[in-house]
Amino acid sequence: MQLFPIRLSPGVDLRRALEIIAADHANASAFVVAGIGSLVEARLRYAGEPAETRVAGPLEILSLSGSLSAAGAHLHMSVSDASGRVVGGHVNFGNVVRTTAEVLLALLPEWSLTREHDAATGFDELVVRRRE
Repeated sequence: MQLFPIRLSPGVDLRRALEIIAADHANASAFVVAGIGSLVEARLRYAGEPAETRVAGPLEILSLSGSLSAAGAHLHMSVSDASGRVVGGHVNFGNVVRTTAEVLLALLPEWSLTREHDAATGFDELVVRRRE
């Protein structure tokens, strides 16, 4: 495992940038260990809901974690608004960095992360394999 700290600049799409960075550094296999920063607005999908919700900003990122694979990102985030109201959910595209996003990635060059259909859950779930 290799730790890789990054800072994302204003105007960057959080999810898209993390997917690109992971693909460039570890054959797209990584975990987001921690993340803080700020967003212009958030685009989250809440548990059990089919559509995303737009959360008006500015917002502070309180936590960010998840996995990055060739199949894409599976990220969860909690954010707070100016009154301290906190919401969280699945990170979609369109979460634009306001001033900064500071993220710590754990790159996994010896492992392959992917997603495959799981009959028990009905969803594409994480599959972990050691690289040969």
